[in-house]
Amino acid sequence: MEFVRSREVDAIKARLDHPVIDSDGHAVEYIPVVAEILREQAGADLAERFLQVSSSADLMRDLTAEQKRDARRHKSGWWAVPAANTLDRATAMLPALMAKRMPELGLDHAMVYGTLGLAVTVLPDDDLRRAVARAFNTYYAEAFGEHRELLTPVGVIPMFTPEEAIAELDHATSVLGLKAFVFGGPIPRRHPDGGTWLDSLCVDGLYDYDPVWQRCVELGVAPTFHTAAAGWGSRTSPTSYVFNHIGMFATGCEAMARAMFLGGVPHRFPELRVAFQEGGVAWAASLYSDLIGHWEKRNRNAVRHYDPSRLDRPLIASLFAEHGGKLFGERDDLDAGLRFLSNSDDELADEFAATGVETRDDIKRLFTERFHFGCEADDPLTALAFDQQRMPMGARLKAIFASDIGHWDVPDARGVLPEAWELVEDGLATEEDFRDLTYANPMSLWVGANPSFFEGTSISPA
Repeated sequence: MEFVRSREVDAIKARLDHPVIDSDGHAVEYIPVVAEILREQAGADLAERFLQVSSSADLMRDLTAEQKRDARRHKSGWWAVPAANTLDRATAMLPALMAKRMPELGLDHAMVYGTLGLAVTVLPDDDLRRAVARAFNTYYAEAFGEHRELLTPVGVIPMFTPEEAIAELDHATSVLGLKAFVFGGPIPRRHPDGGTWLDSLCVDGLYDYDPVWQRCVELGVAPTFHTAAAGWGSRTSPTSYVFNHIGMFATGCEAMARAMFLGGVPHRFPELRVAFQEGGVAWAASLYSDLIGHWEKRNRNAVRHYDPSRLDRPLIASLFAEHGGKLFGERDDLDAGLRFLSNSDDELADEFAATGVETRDDIKRLFTERFHFGCEADDPLTALAFDQQRMPMGARLKAIFASDIGHWDVPDARGVLPEAWELVEDGLATEEDFRDLTYANPMSLWVGANPSFFEGTSISPA
């Protein structure tokens, strides 16, 4: 079968003086092969447990909404991969076919994330999680081994403990030869009472994850996060996947980015480059603006404006006496009335200490240099990344092109480049912005972490 580029894709490529890097395509794993690898590496028992977990969604389908609600199960994706477009379904499952179609799609290189593999990072069973992560990473290395020129597989790193993360990271890089990874986070932890809480890893975490970030720097690895927030907060509908899915990745990515920034990770590890995938950039624009706003009002100096010890007690007492009337002025409990939101614990004063931020410019520099944001082709809000008139301090955020090929929101893989180009056609972005989206910002992420990242691939400096 021959795959010929459309006139539309040809016309776009003719306008570009740079390669197009897809920083978030997807493979749909062939589960029987993963199970075979797991059986060889960890034994039949864990392989069988993995197959039960991978088919758990099927077991829920016969339950009523009330039974699902009682089981505390939110509705997950159901018809979620290509079907009517059989060629795209096979493309997501067969790396050789995906590589062959890359010129047709107008893509020069693709970072390929898994699908079921993304769920590995939240498996609560320690033995199963670690064994399945190793099996998936082996699968990605073997399945994509002959196609690394065009496709870079993305391994999975579980993060329930720093030790397990470093162990898998070392094995996947040194033994399997992988160089791109998706990390778990935030991590669901269990309370003794059976409930759960979300560990952001960077603020009030159960463990110190700095050794993980340090190992990433040493290995030239850019941590990426593909955090799904289904099951969090209001996204717990037992009947509506759409209700749970809208904003899901944005919520998960925002939680991780907020924790990393306030936890001081970009400050302590200046060489680290990080990406938050599939949530777009609108949430990042909001977070960036909020960080500046909160810092301006609550940095270690500005927050003293609200220090209870600075309240002029005689003055406020006289104001109550003069203007309080019968309801407020004739009372002897003024101290009790002034305690509200006036904790006098001085050690809580500097909540930005870990960030290393001293000025607004520091926030801009850390946020816009270190963080990268995966934006799908059909997302018009990607233009916010380049809208310096509206972004505080004229910032440009590092949006990176993310096709999401292989999943339900891409009905035809041949349309992803034209959809992304609509930003230019509709006047929402310039051709320079498009270059940043599809080339310069991906290079900032991958090459910024590892200068030799694209050696031996289809990508060369443009």
